[in-house]
Amino acid sequence: MTWLVWVLGAVVIAAAGAGVVAVPWWRDRDLRRRTAWSAARAAIDSAAVSRDAAAAPLLEAEQLLTRAETIVADHGGERAARAAEEHARRADALWQAAARG
Repeated sequence: MTWLVWVLGAVVIAAAGAGVVAVPWWRDRDLRRRTAWSAARAAIDSAAVSRDAAAAPLLEAEQLLTRAETIVADHGGERAARAAEEHARRADALWQAAARG
């Protein structure tokens, strides 16, 4: 019977150890994902402002912004958020360059 107590004790200690490692990792992963999506949405908003201020439409920039908005609509992980942010930043840069002449 004492072997059962030892086995249960070992299982409890192993589960606690796994929890000590896993919980902070999950929290960090969730924070990185939320931060990436926030940056992607901010980049899209900035590109939309640049688009609205542009004197003439730019097809390439429109396509990049549409791609970024589509990625955001489909959701996804951190990698998708980074891709959406990159597309939006490139579109924003194109509109800003066109505004400068």
